[in-house]
This record gives sequence, C-alpha cells and structure tokens, in this order.
Amino acid sequence: MKFKVLNTDSKARAGLLETDHGTIETPIFMPVGTQGTVKAMSVEDINRTGAQIILGNTYHLYLRPTTKVIKHFGGIQKFNAWNKPMLTDSGGFQVFSLQELRKITEEGVVFRSHIDGSKHQFTPENVVDIQREIGADIIMLLDECPPGDSTHEYAKKSNELTLRWAKRGKKRFDETEPVYGYSQAQFGIIQGAIYEDIRKESALALADMD
Repeated sequence: MKFKVLNTDSKARAGLLETDHGTIETPIFMPVGTQGTVKAMSVEDINRTGAQIILGNTYHLYLRPTTKVIKHFGGIQKFNAWNKPMLTDSGGFQVFSLQELRKITEEGVVFRSHIDGSKHQFTPENVVDIQREIGADIIMLLDECPPGDSTHEYAKKSNELTLRWAKRGKKRFDETEPVYGYSQAQFGIIQGAIYEDIRKESALALADMD
C-alpha cells in the first residue's frame, strides 16, 4: 500500500491511498457497511454515490456471517461483490458499547454475543487473524475506546493499555501473511478521550511504531 501527499496548503491534507483494490482520494467519506454491506443499498447504489471505500465491522462480521463463511467465498469483496477497497475496524468500539457484556483485561476483552449470549474473546493477536480472514485492505489494531467523560487518569491508563495492545497486534501482523493474495495494511487508532496531551502522546507513540 502506498500513500502520496498531493497538497498541504491549508490545515487539511489531500492525498492518494493506493490499495490492490483501487485508489482512494483522501480525505474521503467512507460509508459504513457494518456486516459487509451498506443497509438498503445495492453495490450499484453505492457506486453512484462516488464512494471509493466502505467500512466493515470486525465484531459483527466475526459473529455473523462468521469468518468461516467469508473465507468460503474467498474474502469480503467476493462475499459482498464490492470490488473496491474495504476497511475493517477492530471491534473495539462495539465491545466498548456492550459495557454489561464484556470484561477488559491485559490479555484482551472477554465479551458475550449480543445475538445469543455466547462467550468470546478478542485479543490484539486474534483480531489480526480475524481481519486477515475477512480480507479487508486496511485493518485496525485492537484498542480500548474510553468513555467521552473519562477522567484524565482513566484515559491515560486506557491509552497505555491500547499502546501495549498495539505492539502485540503489530507483531502478529508482521508475523503473518494475507490470506487471499493481495496486500493488507494495518492502521493504529489514536486514543485519549478528550485530552489533547494524551491524544498527542498516543499519536507520537503509534508513529514511532511505523
């Protein structure tokens, strides 16, 4: 994957992000296709909007239709007939939203499915494995998404956990290969709630990890 900066004349930055499924002009509006498709829209409908990439949700795709089904079809683009770039988030926000159904530890997150109550675990490592099997062009590191009203102390500890997870997730990514023969890129997620100093610390630490 390559990124080329085209313009930085203002506080905005324009660029081109090249993936094996096509080029994305940044900044870009990315429609949300939680379970691999945008609800109530066909691929033709999405194309008419000019969308260049859509987002899938690791948590939801993992539970339903499951990575086994996606792998059977040869990856997410063949599963949903969207032959353009895709990004999958790590599932961190969805797990955060299930406050009464999950437990966060150093190892990862243990949670219960909102569908049938079954017990699962996301770790920085298996979230990489799951997203490898989903097959999106851009995959995200597992993070803890702290509440917007977090104290500075909680946000700092949360970010430190996210950064430790990032190191583990990057190691797993570097040790594994794409499943479907096209390249994948791994992105980090800046955390720190509303606190500028923590968000800056987060951004610099992730940049240092490349």
